[in-house]
Amino acid sequence: MDRVKSSMQQVPNAIPKVIRRTGGANSLDLEKENFERGQAVSINKAINTQEVAVKEKHARTCILGTHHEKGAHTFWAAVNRLPLSSNAVLCWKFCHVFHKLLRDGHPHVIKDSMRNKADLTDMSRMWGHLSEGYGKLCSIYLKLLITKMEFHIKNPRFPGNLQMSNRQLEEAGENDVNNFFQLTVEMFDYLECELNLFLSVFNSLDMSRSVSVTAAGQCRLAPLIQVILDSSHLYDYTVKLLFKLHSCLPADTLQGHRDRFQEQFKKLKSLFYRSSNLQYFKRLIQIPQLPENPPNFLRASALSEHISPVVVIPAESSSPESEHLVETDDLVDTDIPVLPVAVETKFDDLFGTTAAADPFNFNNQNGMRKDDKDRLIEQLSREIQSLKDELESFRLESGRLCQALRGRVNELEAELAEQSHLRLQAVGEAEFLKAELDDLRRVREDTEKEQRSLTEIEKKAQANEQRYTKLKEKYTELVQSHADLLRKNAEVTRQMTVARAAQDEVEAVRREMQEKVKSAQEAADRQGRSQQEQLQELQRELLSSRTELESLKSTVTSSQQSSEALSTQLAVLESEKADLVQSLSQVEVELSVRGEELQQAQTSLSTERESGVKAAEALQNQLNEKESREQTLESQLVATRWSGLQAAVEEAERIIHDSLAQIEDPAHISCTSSADYLASRCQATLNCIDRLPPALETFMADNTAVSELVRALTQCGHLVGDTIVQGSATSHMVPVEKADALSDSVKTCGAQALTLLGALKQRDAMSSADSSKLKATLLLILDTAEKLRPRGLELKQGELGDLVEQEMAATSSAVELAAARIEDMLNKSRAVDTGIKMEVNERILASCTELMQAIKELVLSSKDLQRDIVESGRGAASMKEFYAKNSRWTEGLISASKAVGWGATVMVDAADLVVQGKGKFEELMVCSHEIAASTAQLVAASKVKADKDSPKLQRLKHASRGVTQATAGVVASTKSGKSQIEEKDTMDFSSMTLTQIKRQEMDSQVLVLELETRLQKERERLGELRKKHYELAGVAEGWGEEEEGTG
Repeated sequence: MDRVKSSMQQVPNAIPKVIRRTGGANSLDLEKENFERGQAVSINKAINTQEVAVKEKHARTCILGTHHEKGAHTFWAAVNRLPLSSNAVLCWKFCHVFHKLLRDGHPHVIKDSMRNKADLTDMSRMWGHLSEGYGKLCSIYLKLLITKMEFHIKNPRFPGNLQMSNRQLEEAGENDVNNFFQLTVEMFDYLECELNLFLSVFNSLDMSRSVSVTAAGQCRLAPLIQVILDSSHLYDYTVKLLFKLHSCLPADTLQGHRDRFQEQFKKLKSLFYRSSNLQYFKRLIQIPQLPENPPNFLRASALSEHISPVVVIPAESSSPESEHLVETDDLVDTDIPVLPVAVETKFDDLFGTTAAADPFNFNNQNGMRKDDKDRLIEQLSREIQSLKDELESFRLESGRLCQALRGRVNELEAELAEQSHLRLQAVGEAEFLKAELDDLRRVREDTEKEQRSLTEIEKKAQANEQRYTKLKEKYTELVQSHADLLRKNAEVTRQMTVARAAQDEVEAVRREMQEKVKSAQEAADRQGRSQQEQLQELQRELLSSRTELESLKSTVTSSQQSSEALSTQLAVLESEKADLVQSLSQVEVELSVRGEELQQAQTSLSTERESGVKAAEALQNQLNEKESREQTLESQLVATRWSGLQAAVEEAERIIHDSLAQIEDPAHISCTSSADYLASRCQATLNCIDRLPPALETFMADNTAVSELVRALTQCGHLVGDTIVQGSATSHMVPVEKADALSDSVKTCGAQALTLLGALKQRDAMSSADSSKLKATLLLILDTAEKLRPRGLELKQGELGDLVEQEMAATSSAVELAAARIEDMLNKSRAVDTGIKMEVNERILASCTELMQAIKELVLSSKDLQRDIVESGRGAASMKEFYAKNSRWTEGLISASKAVGWGATVMVDAADLVVQGKGKFEELMVCSHEIAASTAQLVAASKVKADKDSPKLQRLKHASRGVTQATAGVVASTKSGKSQIEEKDTMDFSSMTLTQIKRQEMDSQVLVLELETRLQKERERLGELRKKHYELAGVAEGWGEEEEGTG
């Protein structure tokens, strides 16, 4: 019980809000609540900060929960409450449990987990900043889990445990070689992430010691069991897919695949070997060993030599990841094989026909046929005996496999018994959890506090969503401009595609013709060889006929000498001789006919060879024409890019020449401009000049990247010309000395810009083009414009309208910047601080964020009311004339806006110091009061000319009340935090004597008098400061002049 309590206390507020019991719940709600409570307890026991391996029973409970729920909502509801970003061991054990759920949980776990992909990515990036320990391992493990989820989302046919048959693997590729090619690449990426985690865990361990028997070592090694299971399947599928790709694609195309497979094969083999030697893995898993050499994909028959690696998890490990080691497809068929032909039928077929044709056996009276039959009978007997032996071996093998299957059944029965035992243990744990119900009720209060903080976070999320909407609109504009640029380059890309397609077509036709010529040549060679063999056979028959003729002649000569009784036989022999002579003539005629056919075949073969050579030459000519045409198109494309660049340079030169001519025109003397606008134009020009060198370097490295350089040159020409014109117009509004210097600077700027553009018109001089002189001149013009900006009372009445808008915009910007800084400080505090300090900082920064939002709403309301006042009061006059007419009111608005923006900035600085522990809480409270006073001044200045019944005035008052409440919230949170942070010294006077107490009492009285005197002096100093501030504000806003005018 103590161990469970400690694991529950390690994670604050670990029980999610979903397990709170609601009043009046029915039986289904109660069952759901019990299920969620049990899942939460198992998750918290499995994922804790103790550096020990995750227990299988807790992980198995989480897996069964996903099947019961048909998803992972309860799992993520509990995990999202854990501080995974602050404890590396906690995050490491979460990754282990999550990996088990992805493999063995319900199929919907992957889909439900994709909603948290962004959080996992951010967490991986955060842990990646650590270079050692669990932080680096967590970063790599999170990347692996993200890759696994993306792989299964792209390939939904693959289950989480990656167990598939060969037929399912074929169906996953949909019989498309492109799908198999892409699937192989994705498996390579997946296996690469597995190997990176494998190698990182081994590198983080001290292998010189027996780390596998320690709790810390087992904590790091336990997730590798899941990695081994995934890696074995990925290796097997990769080998099969590569053999299939090599049967469909050329070997050169797959060279990159083979190289990558060779590298991963070496790593996986080494890691499997190192893992099999660890004592920790020997009792949990049987790791397969890969072959000595990788498969030879260039030899198709090597696929039959491939043996799929099988990972065996013994029954003793009781692991839910146990795989079935014997598949149905792998079992040997134990049926008795049927003999192809019966012996009796074969004997009848061999001897029955011969006996019928020669019943008296006149041609074989010497017994030769009987010997052949005996040999055939012996041969068939030997074949029958071999088939019987083979059948016996099959029966023995089937018996062995049946015995193995019985053993497997016994193992599964033992595992079922263990599951029953675990179920009894779970019942005991349920009773134990009922005893802890009182503790959970006490935790409910903390859960309610977390619910309130969750509401605040949701408000912040809404603000972030609004900011994301604005960014999305800007991104849409950028995408539109990018699409316009892509359409300009589409025509050239289309022409290149057509040229490449034509070249591929010509190459395919040439290969087809070469294959046809080769096949025709082989056929002709085969026909010639057959005719030559027939000719030789006829010659041998002719020789045998002549030999018989000679023997017949000798017989005739001997018969004439013997007796006349043989004359009749001689006549017969002469008739036979005539027949033989006639057959000989026929053979000679047939031989001559075969010779003519051979000559015709040779003639047709030579004709086909000549036609094939001519067709190959024609195809080669077409290929040469295509290559020359492609080279011509490429040269035209290069010339078009260069001409486009030259046109952009010439256009920029024309704009600058026009600007220089315009400032020399006498009519331009009447044109004026402000120093503020000139400064903005100078800054924009400097930003454009900074973009020019990178674009130029990119173009020199790759001449196809001309669009960015053309865009930069065009924009640079426009901005430099505008700066020249605005600088000259501004010189008409300043004293003569400054006007001459400014005029000379803008002319120098134009000359240097023309020099830079002239260098860009020549290929050789491009590399030496230097924009530093132009930037120096622009910086000089910017500095002059900054010095010429009006200060204080030097502003003219006509510029008050612009100044009001600028100050209001600056105030809004300052408030938004302050809110962003507060959010950044909150994130940093969460990453660094813990405990009470983090809680105090979060409370203070949250109240400051609410104050910034209230101030932002107040500024927007003030701007709307101000716009309403101007529209209703200016009549036919312009906005600037209205501001000039009511200059005192305008200056009041400007002063109030400045005070609000300054107060927001100062408060953020004070909050930053307080969070860092370097500031005082009193400074933050004073800044809050100062902001309240500044906003009150802005409200008073805004509503002084407003209509009492205006709805925008009511909105402004409501916003003012919101600022007041937010200010009170900041002060309250600051005081509360101060009381929590500051240490209260315990007053212990038990060991002090009467004299010591009296002495300390006198010291305390002296200190009180000193502090009271100092407080009185500070109050007097504060009064004098307020008087002086009032006088200076009156001088700045012209109160004295207004009183004199009234008098």
